[in-house]
Amino acid sequence: MPGTAAERWIVYVVAVVVFGGSVGLAFLIRLLVFDALRRWAARTSNFIDDTVIAATRTPFVIWCACAGFYGATRIAFLPNEFTKVSDKVLLVLVIGSATFALAQATVSIVRQTGARRGSSVAVVGLTQTTVRIVVLALGGLILLNALGISITPLITALGIGGLAVALALQDTLANTFAGIYITLSRHIRPGDYIRIEGGDEGVVTDITWRATTVRTIRNNIVIIPNSKLAQSVVTNFHLRESRHRLDIPVGVSYSSDPEQVEAVLVEEAKAAVGEVDNLMAEPEPYVLFMPGFGDFSLNFTLVVHVRSYVDQFQVQHRLRKRIFARFRKEGIEIPFPIRTVYLKDRPGPPRTST
Repeated sequence: MPGTAAERWIVYVVAVVVFGGSVGLAFLIRLLVFDALRRWAARTSNFIDDTVIAATRTPFVIWCACAGFYGATRIAFLPNEFTKVSDKVLLVLVIGSATFALAQATVSIVRQTGARRGSSVAVVGLTQTTVRIVVLALGGLILLNALGISITPLITALGIGGLAVALALQDTLANTFAGIYITLSRHIRPGDYIRIEGGDEGVVTDITWRATTVRTIRNNIVIIPNSKLAQSVVTNFHLRESRHRLDIPVGVSYSSDPEQVEAVLVEEAKAAVGEVDNLMAEPEPYVLFMPGFGDFSLNFTLVVHVRSYVDQFQVQHRLRKRIFARFRKEGIEIPFPIRTVYLKDRPGPPRTST
């Protein structure tokens, strides 16, 4: 180390300049090079390069800062005790930031790959959380090994304490394993419309390690613990296909011709295909004379098919308006409820009035 005070100050200034220059250079590279790489990756069909560039953009500054600080400590001839501690801190920062970047990139790749291949397993929150935990755990083991800390006692301690943790977290573990079962069985997937025993129904938005979230028709979110969902009777309207049969009951006057009513309903349903969103042409619409003879009307059922369960409400709304307008045009009457009441005199002596 230089002996004079002036020389020492010069060395310290050089060390600070090296550290500051490395940080400034990192921001400059991120501004110019990373933006150029991001634009280049956006033009490619491969999404992995976009993911890697996005994941390493922020950690790159940390790595450059660590390299600059490491060089500055060597230039400044700092005490060995300080450099030993600083080297370990730098090692933690480098391995930690690299691990988080790798976890972010891995989760993003798994999610995008699953979305492109139509795999519901890859897009649920439970799968992404599991992948992130595995990557972080491996990074933690690598960090402990790099710091010279033996992981054997840690694994032994975890094995001994595993029973106590399992007992303390019974509900959490039950929900986690139920979530794994639900995800792997693929009986319930994000985007499916389900009805749960008890009345709750809606679209599955996500399956996490603790609960499954369902968005109802009224746009409310219902949070169901995975263990409860796994034990419930669930109706999945998207398994194996999302197509849904829609029955529209129609009642007409007894003076109406059933053949005419059937023909009008089928014609109007076929004419609505292409004009009413999510109304399917196949299977073709048809009419059933069911439930048949009512108290005051002839009852028919128009059967059509829609793309999914949630589409039935809008389709039914628009079809009913078209049918009502067509019935008016054809002179087909939709009767009001009618009851005929017979009054019978009670036997007895004639009543007198005063």
